[in-house]
Amino acid sequence: MRIDEDTTWLITGGTSGLGRALVEAALTAGERVVTTARRPERLGDLEARHGDRLLALPHDVRDVDHASGIVERAVQRFGRIDVLVNNAGVGHVGAAEEVTDAELRDMIDQHLFGPAAFVRAVLPSMRAAGRGAIVQMSSQGGRRSFPAVGSYSAGKFALEGWSEALAGEVAPFGIRVMIVEPSRFRTGFNDADVLAVAAQSPAYDDVLAGVRADMTGSVGLQEGDPRRAASVIRRVLQEADAPLRLPLGAEAVTSIAAAYRTALADLERWATLSASADFPDARSVRTI
Repeated sequence: MRIDEDTTWLITGGTSGLGRALVEAALTAGERVVTTARRPERLGDLEARHGDRLLALPHDVRDVDHASGIVERAVQRFGRIDVLVNNAGVGHVGAAEEVTDAELRDMIDQHLFGPAAFVRAVLPSMRAAGRGAIVQMSSQGGRRSFPAVGSYSAGKFALEGWSEALAGEVAPFGIRVMIVEPSRFRTGFNDADVLAVAAQSPAYDDVLAGVRADMTGSVGLQEGDPRRAASVIRRVLQEADAPLRLPLGAEAVTSIAAAYRTALADLERWATLSASADFPDARSVRTI
């Protein structure tokens, strides 16, 4: 799709990290931005510089009942929403046995139900316009998981599956869906006051020691540059052959490629035995 000065963005979680970088990139290019955050006052510097092209609204992504109200205010202010970026969310560290039901539900609330509410709210106007784009900020953890991040990956895996179906549903209306899968970027994601941590069980101290140290020890050392990431997302979004999934960062490219290769090797190794579970005389009845 074309992005120009007439473009209006709705970006959740726009006060820091990749969200903030996307907000700044759009405003610098002369575009209009509606962004949400728990503390929108942290965008005061951008409001001072860009005036009425920025609308910052208070919102917790888990508050699905008010997503439609955010969209209504955006449309009232700027007339339409061209690009929705579901970016808000946080990480979570803990073994499956350590993570409570409430903590697991919180990850699903932030990374699936929150984005889904915004998608449902913007689709009617996008369908009417016959154009639009939905950018779902997932993670390399949305394609591969590892010990201690299962709850976070559960939310991102769910977002990716839901978004893949969404892409097929809205493509006939001229609406594009792009799932972005970042690796580690130099944001506040790993900061001690941001990263959620489950109550630790001594039983997993040895199993998870390396992961815990890596998650906290990477602060300020992450390879990814949020500004460069925003530029890549904006560029790819305008390409006619933009992919459904966009790994972001060298580590994401390497790790996701390895996950695909491993999965394909496993499938091929067991393919004959797996296929033998069908009735011997069965024929495929699938029509899609």
